[in-house]
Amino acid sequence: MSHITTTTPNRAAGLRDLVQKPWIWAYLAAAAAFGATMVISGGQGAGSLFYAALTFAAFSAIVGVGQMFVITLGPGNVDLSIPASMTLAATLALKFMDSNPSLILPGLMVAIGVGMGCGLFNFALILLLRIPPIIATLSSSFLFQSLAIWSNRGIRVKPPEPLAEFTTGGAVFLPNVALVAILIALAAWVVLERAIVGRWILSIGQNLRAAQLSGVPVNLVRFGVYVASAVLAGVTGFLLASFSGGANLNMGTEYMLMSIAVVVIGGSSIAGGNSNVPGIWGAALFMFLIVSMLNSYGLGAGVRLILTGLIIVTVVAFASKKGYAA
Repeated sequence: MSHITTTTPNRAAGLRDLVQKPWIWAYLAAAAAFGATMVISGGQGAGSLFYAALTFAAFSAIVGVGQMFVITLGPGNVDLSIPASMTLAATLALKFMDSNPSLILPGLMVAIGVGMGCGLFNFALILLLRIPPIIATLSSSFLFQSLAIWSNRGIRVKPPEPLAEFTTGGAVFLPNVALVAILIALAAWVVLERAIVGRWILSIGQNLRAAQLSGVPVNLVRFGVYVASAVLAGVTGFLLASFSGGANLNMGTEYMLMSIAVVVIGGSSIAGGNSNVPGIWGAALFMFLIVSMLNSYGLGAGVRLILTGLIIVTVVAFASKKGYAA
């Protein structure tokens, strides 16, 4: 009897601790959207919807991780060049591979190299010209997009067949692109929770002046964060273009606001100094599932955008009241 009495409070405490996790609301919202879609469809296609959600959420999760690092640096830090970095990296990588299977790995290196170049350029504008990050990354995005247009010239190069098969394939319930995104998220969690660099990033976001006085190499950390964000954007562009059959000049458009939305809905503080890697995946799943649910109702694009925006605001406001987004 005493064992039962002891176990019950422990379970209650465990449940309270779970509810207090800032990322739990993203997963609850995703589950609600999934359930609503199943109700509309009469319970049909649950497996297909779950698989599709994992697939498309993977792309949002990867760019979301990069954006999360940037936003964690504190107020004013945001990377608006993610869509253009994705497009430029994908365009140049696929053009370099030219559908040749033997060039898949070098092609990935090209995408990563382009991402590094974009991140370096962004931070050069921020550090050397002292341009606010939001303006610097927005300005550079026009340059990156112009380079992508110039190099693309209307030609849609197909990815090598093995790469296309990899990005569109997977196990029964785990797409390959989702596996890649999960591994990237785990690496990000290790950096933030177990590495000194993670503590530096958090300390800069919490109090920049205090971080400087305590010996944190602020500029070096900020440089690494902006480069990492652009590299992850490049990798996402590489995977997305391979998944969709080629690079498209508009392929990254939706990921500007999406990358920010998954960070905030996932429980990271928009004011910086606090990040939540697990919430990125929950928010990415929610964003895909909410659009699927609205599509199931047959709503027009304009109505879907309005309702999606209202739902996002509601989720963020609810999280803020609980103290998770502040």
